[in-house]
Amino acid sequence: MSPTAPLAAIGRTVLSMLAAAGAVTFYAGRVVGHLFRPPFYLREFLHAVVQIGWLSLPVVGLTAVFTGGALALQIYAGGSRFNAEAVVPQIVAIGIVRELGPVLGGLMVAARVASSIAAEIGTMKVTEQIDALVTLSTHPLKYLAVPRVLAATLCVPVLVAVGDSIGILGGYLVGITRLEFNAAVYLENTADFLERWDIVSGLIKGAVFGFIVALMGCYHGMTSARGAQGVGRATKTAVVSSSVLIFAANYILTELFFAA
Repeated sequence: MSPTAPLAAIGRTVLSMLAAAGAVTFYAGRVVGHLFRPPFYLREFLHAVVQIGWLSLPVVGLTAVFTGGALALQIYAGGSRFNAEAVVPQIVAIGIVRELGPVLGGLMVAARVASSIAAEIGTMKVTEQIDALVTLSTHPLKYLAVPRVLAATLCVPVLVAVGDSIGILGGYLVGITRLEFNAAVYLENTADFLERWDIVSGLIKGAVFGFIVALMGCYHGMTSARGAQGVGRATKTAVVSSSVLIFAANYILTELFFAA
């Protein structure tokens, strides 16, 4: 084996990653470019709102309430080492609104929506339904990707807002039942500590995460290989890539919003 073979393998991997990043970026640019161009498929948009927004509420709500309760217990246990148990309401609120609400909500939507979109569009490609759209003079990007991306970008911030409220409620319930906090004091500390930018920054993150989730689902569905294995691989890759990009985008946005 040539001594440069490992370097060549690394180079091929890096070039492949760069090519994939370029293809996704180009695809994202095309989607954004078509957002404000007619025709607009209102029925597809409303259907995507129901599928992405309304039907994702249960999983986001359950995730948020258990996360809020567990976070309250952990903060109380850690704060008791420094006689700082009283900070539970404040830290639960800011932790959920700034980070855990948007990130966990985005991940739950990614698990549910990115896989669904990729499987649906991938199956349409396998069964040549996308070719039929082209035959009928319907732009596949306008008909399939744009309504889903727009719906996810608008719906995920709403899901984040609902998840934030339920998560804080979960911490509140644990605080007053398990940790013996005064209910009025807990709510007062929560309201006094949160600032408007804490809430707005989380909603902005939700919009970015929704865009990423729908974009990855559409992209991998459109580029899936033929056959059942190709659709399965596209579904898996859509969830993994959207989850990784959510974490990366979360760090970048946190650096932009809160860096000293």
